[in-house]
Amino acid sequence: MGTPWQIVDLGTEGYRTTWARQLALVEQRQKGEVGDTLLVVEHPHVFTLGRRRGSAANVLAPGEVEVIEIERGGDVTYHGPGQIVAYPIVLLEGAERDLHAFLRNLESAVIATCARAGLATDREPGKTGVWIGPEGARRKLCSMGIACRRWVTFHGLALNVTTDLAYFRRINPCGFSPDIMTSVAAELGAAELAGVRAILAEELGRALGREARTS
Repeated sequence: MGTPWQIVDLGTEGYRTTWARQLALVEQRQKGEVGDTLLVVEHPHVFTLGRRRGSAANVLAPGEVEVIEIERGGDVTYHGPGQIVAYPIVLLEGAERDLHAFLRNLESAVIATCARAGLATDREPGKTGVWIGPEGARRKLCSMGIACRRWVTFHGLALNVTTDLAYFRRINPCGFSPDIMTSVAAELGAAELAGVRAILAEELGRALGREARTS
């Protein structure tokens, strides 16, 4: 039996609204007013800047898309339609208090999700996220960046499923060339967002030792 958590599918919701929701849940989790929670959402177009020095220089031509500075780790990334974003609001206790291990668990969940969708993915040594392709032609499917306050995690991961990859050309995503980004649909020829969304929530629970509450 895993630690219970609540999975909240927000559908499509603006980034700032979800960000405020995360911050409120972090505070409530610290006080013990709520249990662990997984937020799953699809954002309208937005670029977010993490804490890495120089990340603003990797915003090339945002155009009409809002750029928001946030407290997660990492560089600039894009969120938009066709991308599944998952935010685990989790109190880490005991042996769980290892943020590097937490990130590796997030990667494991995405790797397992992609495998169930028919894609063989893996890690790239020294880089966070989930990747695909042979050496010399590596492509990135999923970006990650977390924050942690008093051992409660927030922010999380973004898995490109049917994402319009053209938006990545407006930035240097995570400091890389825009051409490095790919999606499940680009690799398979097609993908079904809702099915991948459900699988990802299930695999995150498995990787983090959490179990969905039943009402």
